[in-house]
Order: sequence, then C-alpha cells, then structure tokens
Amino acid sequence: MTPGLSTMRIAAAQLNQIVGDFDGNVARIVAAARQAVERGARVLVTPELSLCGYPPEDLLLRASFLDACDRALAALCEATRELDLFLLAGHPRRRGGARYNGASLLHRGRLAGEYDKHDLPNYDVFDEERYFEPANRPLVFEVDGVRLGVLICEDFWYRYAPQCAHAAGAQAILAMNASPFHMNKQHVRLDVARENVCALGLPMVAANLVGGQDELVFDGLSFALDARGELRAQAPAFREDLLVVELEGGAQSSVAAGTIQPTPPLEEQVYGALVLGVRDYLGKNGFPGAIIGLSGGVDSALTLAIAVDALGPERVRTVMMPSPYTATISLVDAREMARRVGVRYDEIPITGCFDAFLGTLAEEFRGLPQDTTEENIQARVRGTLLMALSNKYGSIVLTTGNKSEMAVGYCTLYGDMAGGFAVIKDIAKTLVYRLARWRNAQGVVIPERILTRAPSAELKPDQTDQDSLPPYEVLDAIMQMYMEDNRGIEEIAAAGHPREAIDRVVRLVRISEYKRRQAPIGIRVTHRAFGRDWRHPITSRFRD
Repeated sequence: MTPGLSTMRIAAAQLNQIVGDFDGNVARIVAAARQAVERGARVLVTPELSLCGYPPEDLLLRASFLDACDRALAALCEATRELDLFLLAGHPRRRGGARYNGASLLHRGRLAGEYDKHDLPNYDVFDEERYFEPANRPLVFEVDGVRLGVLICEDFWYRYAPQCAHAAGAQAILAMNASPFHMNKQHVRLDVARENVCALGLPMVAANLVGGQDELVFDGLSFALDARGELRAQAPAFREDLLVVELEGGAQSSVAAGTIQPTPPLEEQVYGALVLGVRDYLGKNGFPGAIIGLSGGVDSALTLAIAVDALGPERVRTVMMPSPYTATISLVDAREMARRVGVRYDEIPITGCFDAFLGTLAEEFRGLPQDTTEENIQARVRGTLLMALSNKYGSIVLTTGNKSEMAVGYCTLYGDMAGGFAVIKDIAKTLVYRLARWRNAQGVVIPERILTRAPSAELKPDQTDQDSLPPYEVLDAIMQMYMEDNRGIEEIAAAGHPREAIDRVVRLVRISEYKRRQAPIGIRVTHRAFGRDWRHPITSRFRD
C-alpha cells in the first residue's frame, strides 16, 4: 500500500442462506459481522437478498412474506447496534406500491443508505421482472475517506449501473450477488466485471451466495478485482467463507493482494455442485436420508458416490431389485459398490411382482407380442418398491437418470423416473463417465467393470442402450447443440453430425417433453437444463 493514503478492510460474507429462514439468515449475517469486526473490517458485504434467501419466487407476492422481511431487517439492526461496521444486507423493499430487489446500508443499528437493483435478469432461470421494478438511483457512501458504490448482481453485467456509481463519485464497487452455478461460470463473472466495472478504473469486491436451493446451486467464489481487472482475492467454492481484503483509497483506488482460492477444474466443479445440491436439498427440507435403486450400472454408481460424499454412508440406503434379465455381474458389481462406500444394501427380487402383473394382464394382452410394455412394467415395479420404502422410512428416493436419457425419453414414467430428487438430471452420459473417473481418482469407489461394460437397462435379454439410441458421443453432441445452444437442424448437420442421427434425436427430444414435465427436479450444472430454463410446449407442430 502507498504511504499516506487511506486504507481500509472490506469483508465479503459468502453465506449459505435458506429461503424464508429469517431467524437463521439474520443469525448467519450477525455471526459474519462479528467476525468481520474481529478481523478489522470496516465494511461487510452480504449476498443478494441475504435476509430472505434467493430466489424467493412467488413468496414475494405475499404481503406476509414481505412483512417478515421487514421484521428481519429490524432484528438485524438491533443485533448489530454495538458493532462499528457498515453492513450491506439484501432484501426486498417496498416503495410507493412497488417492489424492489434492494439493499440497506446499516451502521450501528441505523439505516445509513438504501439501494435498489437497476438491471433485472429475465432469462435462463431468472424471472425478476415478474416480481420487481427497476430502480435508477446510485448509492455511494464514504468510509474512512473512501467512496464506495453499491451494485446488486446483474447490475455489473451491463455498463449502465457501474457508470452511474462512477459518475456519483464511487472509487470502488461493492457487489452483492446471488449468481447460480453452471460449468465455468466464474470465468464469465470475472470477464463481465472487468469489462463493465474495472474498465472504468474501479476495483470491485463481490460477495456471492453459496449453497443449494431446489435445482439451483450457488458456488460462492466471492472475489476482489483491482482497477486493472487483476484477480486479487477469491473465496473457496461450495462452502461458506469470509473474504477480507484491504482497499487503498485515492484518485486510483487499489486492492492489496490476498488469498486466492483456485477455481476448481471442470469435473471437480460439477462434482462439488452435485454434492452440495444433494446435501442442502435433503438438509434444508428435513429428509433423514436417501434411498437409491442400484442397478450395477454407472449412473446409479455415480449417484451413490455423490450421495455418500454429501450425506455420509449412514444416511444412504441402497436397494438392488433384480429381474429375470439382470446379469450376474450387475449383482456382483452393485454389492461391491455398496461395500466400498459402506452403505446398507438390500436385494428385493421383482420376478414375483413382474409375473403377477403379467398374469393380471394375460387375457388383455393375449395374442400380442412383447414390447416395451413389459420392459416398463419392470421399471414401474421397481419405482413402486422404492417409493414404498420412502413412505415407510421417510427417506427420499434419489433418481439416477442422466440428461441424455431425459432428453430422448429413454426413461419410464412412474418407473425409474419415480422419486423426489434427480441428482444427475443435468449430466450428459459422456460427462457421467468423466465424473465417475474423476471420483475414482480421488479414491476408488466405483468398480472398474461398471465403467467399462456397455450400458444397459437390462429389461430384456442381451439389451444395450445402443440398441435404441445413437452412440452417446453422437447423442450428447447433438443434444448440446440443439437443446443447450438452441441450434437448428441444418446448423447441426453443417457441423458434421449425421443427418439420420440428428433427425432421430430431435424427434425424441420433442416427443418426450410430456415425460420431462412429470420428472422430479434435479441439480442444474449447465447453462441450460431441463427445468426452469427449458420451457417448450408439449403440443406443437413446429419441427426444427
């Protein structure tokens, strides 16, 4: 730092808040505030909507929810009255009959300033225009001779709000974020911050939310950039943290170098998001544990590994439900997988149930050949058994279907789709294998044969997935271009993919929409998942 210039410490609280848990959210902010003071910080930045949790969705339409937010703000003021700290807390604000995504600046229990978000995202998983009005007034406040401007998340993804703060005299920017994870998201965040904030000659400190909220996962990675856009400090991914940095005021404010926790490599990012998503979904919703139907295949093996890493083996139960078509090696591999991770393992054969269904339907099906009907009956018997165990013991069924299967409908309604939470719903089959091998590199838990044998639903003799589907490398590439990147059929063909496979995959994606609407929610890890950011009509004659 330069001698004679004013320096101060700013803390960014990376918190795992829970929607509607006002007492808990206030307690976590207060704990962060006390820790910030202990570490010499003069300012504490919390995530977007930190008082009520993010995203509260249609709870924002309830006056009682907004009233509770107001009471939480009053409680936070009272709890921090003795702290000599400028605290930015995010919460919905009401003004003149309108709602705003806002923030209050508190100092010694008093309101020292207010800010409302200008840029409201309304794409992908966001629909903030449904709930909030945009505002147009900057907030710049001075602490120890340094003038600090406030932004809320989407504000720094565009140039307007940073320019307004700069014009109002800001020498540095504080950003309150609830930026959900998708693969390599942090690089995008840093790039837009450099383009829209640092390009104005302003350093920036950003506090991001962390934790799982339904299908969304927030990865943290709160950060500080200097005025040149150089990363000076970064909090860890997927866990709570308090990032403290030193800021030097003056005509050209700067940030001292701090600890930079590395952004994880891709497979580690995704695996960490899945683990956190499972842990928080069960923990925040009060489920005592999880039940997984093991098949001896890679999807259920990866799901089991994630669940054990998230919950511990004592909270995970596995059930193998062999049919007449289950290979012996599937039983052997399922037993070995369960043994390695130390979970309860049971076998409940479904042959008797399957035969009972066939007997009940024998007259109805007389003279008709066997087809996928009989295959689906097996899957539905398994789904019924898993849900019965869930009802009896209170544990949630974690489904094991991947994104490739969900895309083309290679799954059974009320069968393998039956359950409460779809762990790998947004994981393409090719990525399933990459994650499984990454997990084994940390310590082998998945038997090697599971990773090398041909995938099969084992619902008829000698069945493999590729009997019904293109090779997964081809299917996943087409799915990514069509579903995630919104490319048309001709564009996909121009990229060199076989036209027959394109037509087949696109048709299957289209006709399987009704299934996906009935699937459990699952963890989002791509920039476009089947769920809240995929809204295609079931009834449609459009073909492309």
